[in-house]
Amino acid sequence: MFLQGEWLNNETNLSEFLLLEFSNARGLQILHFTAFLTFYLTTVAGNILIISAIASNHHLHTPMYFFLMNLAILDVGQVSVIFPKAMANSLMSCRYISYSGCVVQVLLFVFFANSDFFLLTVMAYDRYVAICYPLQYEKLLNKQSCIQMVSTVWVVSFFYGVVHTGGTFAPPFCSNVVNQFFCEIPQLLKLSCSDLNLFETGVLSLFGLIALACCIFIVVTYVHIFAAVLRIPSVQGRQKAFSTCLPHLIVFSLLVFTAYFAYLKPTSNSGSHLDLAFTLIYTMVPPLMNPIIYSMRNKDIKHALSKSSFRNNLSILVQQR
Repeated sequence: MFLQGEWLNNETNLSEFLLLEFSNARGLQILHFTAFLTFYLTTVAGNILIISAIASNHHLHTPMYFFLMNLAILDVGQVSVIFPKAMANSLMSCRYISYSGCVVQVLLFVFFANSDFFLLTVMAYDRYVAICYPLQYEKLLNKQSCIQMVSTVWVVSFFYGVVHTGGTFAPPFCSNVVNQFFCEIPQLLKLSCSDLNLFETGVLSLFGLIALACCIFIVVTYVHIFAAVLRIPSVQGRQKAFSTCLPHLIVFSLLVFTAYFAYLKPTSNSGSHLDLAFTLIYTMVPPLMNPIIYSMRNKDIKHALSKSSFRNNLSILVQQR
């Protein structure tokens, strides 16, 4: 076995990692647990409301809402990979995560996060076809093609997650102390005592190029979309078109900017409040804000949610009688 917080003498004898501890004070640990629990329940509830509203309303069984429902599913998965373990550690006043648990956490987090990103790219294509080529919309984005696109997003993201995880855990680790509250790849790479992490650096660079290509695609797409919207003669038509595009653009910008500041800034050799702050922002803000942004800006979602709420209240009254 190895000692807590020390460098490993035997590089192969690694069975667990030590995650960042927010505080040694029991009162603050309970406070962190309560804050994480509140965030987690709010995020999961908000996204489940979006999923249930779309699934239960046949008027929302369209490509745009099909993609939005998948986005909500991915957001639930992303926060469920990280925060239950962080809450358990805070509640039980421990820092441990098993080696296999860390591997699974990295794999699933990369899978969900990248699926989010690629799905938002697909949603930009959906808006582009709907506004620029409305007569071909049903042909280009039929049920089969939508399922194929989402399936491709999930498969490619899972494959990338496997490659990413393999590149991260292939080199031996010289320390078991992760200066983050979950198994974050940049922090794990700093624990490597081998040059084999050059492979993982190459994987990160490849994804950086793919992400840049997706960003360029979305920017070009929205240039065409805005040009088409401005040609719509009626003010009401322009407002309706903008109302379907603006939530997607806000969600995508939120994801890109928070991830940019978290991953592309220089990382310190030891844990810092800045590293923790940026990580909390990009792991918490997008999944929490996505349902809020879409429900506030989308009349169909608000109508479906109010209709679902009315049905629930009505069923409760019937049962009481």
